[in-house]
Amino acid sequence: MVNSNFTDPERWLAMTYARPAHRPALDALWSLDDKLASILRATREPIVGQMRLTWWHEALSALDDAAPPAEPVLQALARHVVPQVPGRWLATLVEGWEALLEPTLDAPAMQAHAVHRGSGLFTAMAAAIGVDDPAIATAGAGWALADLAGHLKAPAEADLARTMARTTLAKTAGFRWPSAARAIGAIARAASLDLEIPPKPRGHPARAARLLWLRVTGR
Repeated sequence: MVNSNFTDPERWLAMTYARPAHRPALDALWSLDDKLASILRATREPIVGQMRLTWWHEALSALDDAAPPAEPVLQALARHVVPQVPGRWLATLVEGWEALLEPTLDAPAMQAHAVHRGSGLFTAMAAAIGVDDPAIATAGAGWALADLAGHLKAPAEADLARTMARTTLAKTAGFRWPSAARAIGAIARAASLDLEIPPKPRGHPARAARLLWLRVTGR
C-alpha cells in the first residue's frame, strides 16, 4: 500500500509509479517533509519554530549513532532510509525550513529553501532507491519553489517564487527520468503543471494524462 498523503491525489498517483520495494523509503521521506512543513504552518513566533526545527535537526543527526525515539517519522526513516542516506545528511533538510523564518523572504531565502528542502529531499529520495543524477536535485529545487509559491499570501513574494520555479524547472525540461525514479519525476512534473497559466486543478484528467506519459516515457 502507498501511504503518501491521500489529500494530494497526484502525490498518491506518483507514488504508485514507484517499485514496491522503494515505497517505504519514499513514504518516510515525504512524511519528514510533511512534518517539517507542519512546524512552519503552526509557528506564530519565529523563535518557537526555530526551537522545534533545532530539535528535528538534532534528532535526525542522532539516527546515525542511536536507536530512534518513539516518534513514527524518525522510526520509519531509521528503518527504511538511513541505511542508504545518513541521518546527518537528512538533518540538512531542516535548513530549508529555517530559511523561511528569516525576517525578509527574498530571493536568497527562497533559494536556500529550494536547495536545502527541495534539492535535498529529491536527492535523498533518489539515493534511497539507488539513483544518482544531478538533474534530480535541480528538479527538486524547482518543485520546492513552485510549492512555496502556492502557499505564499503576499502576491509579490508568490510571483517571485513562481518565476524562480519556472526558471529552475526549465533546466530539466529535456531530462529523461530513469524508470526507477519516475515517481519522483511525476512530482516534479506536477509542479510544472501548477505553474501553467491558468493551471488545471489537481486531479484533472489532462494532468493525470501528462503524469501517465511521464511514467511510460520518462519525459
